[in-house]
Amino acid sequence: MATQQEIESWLWEAANILRGPVDPANLRDFVFPLLFLKRLSDSWDQEHEKAIAEFGKDVDEETAADFHRFTIPKGCRWSDLRRVAENHGVTLLKIMQRIEEANPEQLAQIFGNAPWADHDKMPPARLEKLIEHFNSRDLRPSKVSNDILGGGYEYLLKRFSDESATSAGQFFTPRAVVHLLVRILGPEPTDSVYDPACGSAGMLIEAATEVIQSGGKVGRMRFYGQEVNATSAAIGRMNLFIHNVEDAQIRREDTLNKPLFVTDKGKLQQFDLVVANPPFSLKGWGADKWATDPHKRAFGGVPPKNNGDYAWIQHMLASMRPETGRVGVVMPHGILFRGGAEGKIRQHLLENDLLDAIIGLGPNLFYGTTIPACLLIFRTTKDKNRQKHVLFIDGAKRFTKGKNQNELSEADVDDLYATYERAATEGKTDIAVRLVPLTEIEENNWDLNIGRYLKTEAAETIDVAEALAALNEARQKLAEAEKAMLERLKASGYVV
Repeated sequence: MATQQEIESWLWEAANILRGPVDPANLRDFVFPLLFLKRLSDSWDQEHEKAIAEFGKDVDEETAADFHRFTIPKGCRWSDLRRVAENHGVTLLKIMQRIEEANPEQLAQIFGNAPWADHDKMPPARLEKLIEHFNSRDLRPSKVSNDILGGGYEYLLKRFSDESATSAGQFFTPRAVVHLLVRILGPEPTDSVYDPACGSAGMLIEAATEVIQSGGKVGRMRFYGQEVNATSAAIGRMNLFIHNVEDAQIRREDTLNKPLFVTDKGKLQQFDLVVANPPFSLKGWGADKWATDPHKRAFGGVPPKNNGDYAWIQHMLASMRPETGRVGVVMPHGILFRGGAEGKIRQHLLENDLLDAIIGLGPNLFYGTTIPACLLIFRTTKDKNRQKHVLFIDGAKRFTKGKNQNELSEADVDDLYATYERAATEGKTDIAVRLVPLTEIEENNWDLNIGRYLKTEAAETIDVAEALAALNEARQKLAEAEKAMLERLKASGYVV
């Protein structure tokens, strides 16, 4: 059985084979589909061997089909790809298309739309080398477990995000943050779980993992995700299959403008657990139609047209079940104190006592932004001692400094979770916590700025850290804009 380190090194070597002709931001478009194809084919071979062991070499196709999780048409196994002497890109496209067509409910469009046959974007020599590299390891489950391969998949996601934060990072949330958020929400073995901005499906997988690690089974759980980006949606579906999370549906569309999980009567489906890290401060999200939204998600008002943060929160709250619903969402700190329409929505949510807790995180934990974020926890039914209150937790000092990205350690996650559970730090001087009554929040005009309620050194550093992070981010964006402008001027002949 392969070790985790062996699989991670082997997968990273596959990515390195493509370096040069393939842009780092596009490595995932080629590596993940080929990895998934190899896993499918090797798993099919193992399943077929079991059929032969039970019924003999002359087992008929109908009987053998009962042993297979997926249908692989004749001529579409990995060995068939290796027999091809040339035009591997064309052959790959045909194989992937035929497998998708043979499994329309499970695998439709799962391989994405990478330009395998475009010699400029995928040189034939590199593709042949990549195929040979994947051929070097047997990926059947008896050789590489779901946990090991799933860990390798997550490893690649992180490495790709490390290299290309503005593109690959858009669908990857740091796993420690995912773990903390899901752990707080407490998934149960009978829960339905929904992520309206699911990306690589990490939140859904973590919910399943949390139940399994707690000694439960996920056979009765149901998983749902929606994602607007085609590549991210495909990667998420592959990730779920590799982690053996079978009862999952991932649909591709703009969640705010066209939610696809609706009942037969056209109403939004509702779920036990709703969790997401949606895009921060989304512009052009569809504010002009929100007031007349057929799903009535605009409770409390319509968010600003150039900032969809509260639209995501409204959608998620509308998607949680009335009795058992819990919502966990990653958001920028601005949603805690911005006024105008957002202030009115915030007031509405607080007056209805839906907000359970706010957890402030440290800076530079997320890809694509250096600003600190926060976790918001909502519940339809809050604990009695927390009703008419909001729990404030400042974890801004809890992170490990990294070269490009800061990280939460396992100890950080454990301590922040314990702080949430007990509403106390129990000697942790670098985490501040307080259960604040709504009457006090109302006196502060429904402002939820963490530093307003946690008068400690830890809380007071949040504003400074956020300001410095925002300044650094602004400087980076300015440099990128200046570089782009200079390139345009050179192209136009204005600069030599």
